[in-house]
Amino acid sequence: MKKALFAFGMILMVTPAYAGGLVTKHASSTQLTVDAARSTAVRIGGSYSASGSNISVTTMGGATSGAGTYTVNTAGNDWSLTESYNAADSVPASAVSTGDVPNFGNLTSYSAGSASTLAGTITSGHAITLTAGGAGTSATGQFVSEITVID
Repeated sequence: MKKALFAFGMILMVTPAYAGGLVTKHASSTQLTVDAARSTAVRIGGSYSASGSNISVTTMGGATSGAGTYTVNTAGNDWSLTESYNAADSVPASAVSTGDVPNFGNLTSYSAGSASTLAGTITSGHAITLTAGGAGTSATGQFVSEITVID
């Protein structure tokens, strides 16, 4: 009997004790997006430049007026003049309201997206099905598994 208790005690001492376990978490999600109509506008500033040969500047043009006045240095000789003027976009008197677009030189507009057939489903088995929509849409599906081992 003492030998049996001793053997049983030895088995208890050799067998490791596991107090931990495993924890698992599973999550599925879909995100469906339809873009709104929008515009971006960038105001362009004014610029003026002039260059030439055998020319003197009488009145220099500017970024707001453009035209300059020049005279030929040596009459009868060849001369050249190049002027470049870009008028600045006018500054709006007040903030632009939603839906209005200012009359700026750099303007990009986007039409609203069309959901049409846009869809996303997830089954209880975490199977994800995404169906494309029209232009200006996006669909994203994900399945996340997390396993934690506890000591």
